[in-house]
Amino acid sequence: MDALFSDRIRDVPRSFIREILKVTMDRQMISFAGGLPNRQFFPVQQLQKACERVFAVRGGDCLQYSNSEGLIELRRYIARRYKTVQGISLDPDQILITNGSQQALDLIAKATLNDGDPVIIEEPGYLGAIQALSLYRPAFLPVAVDDEGIDVQGLANAINSRPKMMYTVPNFQNPSGISYSQEVRKQVAGLVAGSGCLLIEDDPYGALRFKGTPVDSFFHFLPGQTILLGSFSKIVVPGFRLGWVAAPETILEKLLVAKQASDLHTCNFTQYVILEYLHNNDIDGHIKTICDAYGNQCRAMIDAIEREFPADVHCTRPEGGMFLWGKLPEPVSSLALFDKAVERKVVFVPGEPFYTRKVRTSAFRLNFSCVDESVINDGIARLAEAIRSLQLDQR
Repeated sequence: MDALFSDRIRDVPRSFIREILKVTMDRQMISFAGGLPNRQFFPVQQLQKACERVFAVRGGDCLQYSNSEGLIELRRYIARRYKTVQGISLDPDQILITNGSQQALDLIAKATLNDGDPVIIEEPGYLGAIQALSLYRPAFLPVAVDDEGIDVQGLANAINSRPKMMYTVPNFQNPSGISYSQEVRKQVAGLVAGSGCLLIEDDPYGALRFKGTPVDSFFHFLPGQTILLGSFSKIVVPGFRLGWVAAPETILEKLLVAKQASDLHTCNFTQYVILEYLHNNDIDGHIKTICDAYGNQCRAMIDAIEREFPADVHCTRPEGGMFLWGKLPEPVSSLALFDKAVERKVVFVPGEPFYTRKVRTSAFRLNFSCVDESVINDGIARLAEAIRSLQLDQR
């Protein structure tokens, strides 16, 4: 049967996280694994009213085929939001509505990458990006990230390989939770400027800041080379699969062709519903509610870690988003810890899937957005017990 499949699909593994989520079907399992928004904050009643209003006003038109670019009213809303929140000036015609920002990344890769093209990616990096880009068989150039952002010297070395693109999540990065400092952003922009490298700024978590001060988008420094990816998944609902890509018009033209070849257009009805919701509800108040809750949950997890974990286990201290990144003392493997944790009915994501190369790592990702404080305390205590058990085994 292998002869039926293309080389590109044969080389890409199934999503490790999606496989882990099967384990969480056990109701006794405490999960710190999934990168899921908390459904407690899905605005169900408001979206129900928005649906009713869309049907009442639009009738059958909202169920019809539509243009590939997306609703112009929704693209205007996104452009205004960029201007108001980030001081970024975009024309609505620079914005393409996609099936989540994941599709936007796929369209960019489809439109720009040939086999073997060099691509800079953070290490550790977003698993979904690694999987999406791997289909187009690039030569990954992984560059390490630390608490300040990407390693600038490592990036300078990678730029010498003339990369086609650089993929980055500069705000509350998945999986580490770190954010690039303003100084690192300036240095990155200086290195990328004039290199011919497209800078893909994926920002699904940027609105989820619960402490600290926002810093500038790469677009402020490199408007002609930066492609922005955004999503309603983390601030409204993920199930609608509504995202967007904002790019220079010459690039967007090719992304539009790729979109037409892929699925013609993003669901017309859900675009109308989101638009109706945004026009008639306080999105900033809604986001603040989410941020307050996630901030409390993050603090609860960090407090529990400091109380329960051995002193030689270290974790990041994110200022927003949904994740933190832990490291066990070497040479302890986080995959070995995963097996111990499952025995104690708690799961997380080991670090290996977040690397483009085969590694044995002590790192792991914890998600705090979908668990309340009492569950966090219980789960971290179980995980601490698993760590101590693993350390005893390795003595």
